[in-house]
Amino acid sequence: MKSTFPKQRGSALVAVIWLIAILAMATVATLRVVSFDVDLGTSQIHGFRARQLAEMGIAVASNPAVKRTDPLLKQFSGESGEGFEARIISEGEKFNINAILLRGDEQLLKSMFSDWGLTLDECQMLVDGLMDWVDQNDEVGLNGAESDWYLEQGRLNQPFNRPFYNLDEVRLVRGMDYVEAMKPDWRNWFTIWSSGALDLNEASAELIAAAAEITPEDANVIPETVRGIDGIRDTDDDAPFQSVEQALALLGVDGNVRPEISARMTVNDTTTRLESIGTVAGAKRKITVIVRNRTGRPAVLERTEEVMP
Repeated sequence: MKSTFPKQRGSALVAVIWLIAILAMATVATLRVVSFDVDLGTSQIHGFRARQLAEMGIAVASNPAVKRTDPLLKQFSGESGEGFEARIISEGEKFNINAILLRGDEQLLKSMFSDWGLTLDECQMLVDGLMDWVDQNDEVGLNGAESDWYLEQGRLNQPFNRPFYNLDEVRLVRGMDYVEAMKPDWRNWFTIWSSGALDLNEASAELIAAAAEITPEDANVIPETVRGIDGIRDTDDDAPFQSVEQALALLGVDGNVRPEISARMTVNDTTTRLESIGTVAGAKRKITVIVRNRTGRPAVLERTEEVMP
């Protein structure tokens, strides 16, 4: 009679091997879970620290004695691999889209959109759509859009019939898809936070040209004058304009003859954007604060935080 022990021993060996394999897989899975938890915890710690660093940058930028070129705005430790970079930016360097619409300055917008490549019909449709969005009635402009049009698109409770609360809302207006196709960086031209008009001491020649209805080459005399002889902003030889009339005279524009142009401009807007990015071990956090009267009695208009890639 043959013994069954060898078969039993073989089966037991196979079972042991399977058990070892299962335990190995369980161990690997456990290690992966633990590793993931450790990475997650480390990432959270780094993210928290990056946010702290961004806050430090905002604190430095908020100091009225700190200028935009101050080296204190950029601090990084090579030893610890962490630091922050802050920026001080005038909101007056952009057009306030709400101010333009409430002022009824359709010509400025049509000229701007036309320069960006939109046809005259597209310009008119977009301007009428913008006006319909911010007015407080349901009367449709000649080429505009009120609730009926938006409802046909499956969009309820639009337009909002109030000024824009942020630039994301501008994207909802009928015709803005044409702008985004022709001018992807259109956001660089607009704000909702400035005091109203374009600050000639802060704006680029391109935006000044649009406001004054002249060429960028002619408008470049304004930022050149403001920067002074050394061509660098925030230095001792800066020569900012003290009045709109002074700047218009240099441009050869008569504000009395063209009052609509004068209304588009100002000097020394007090609204400031503070941006700070904190960095540590690859983690980045950005804090943006909009402040009015930074050098006087500051008032915070908006604060946002975001995770940077």
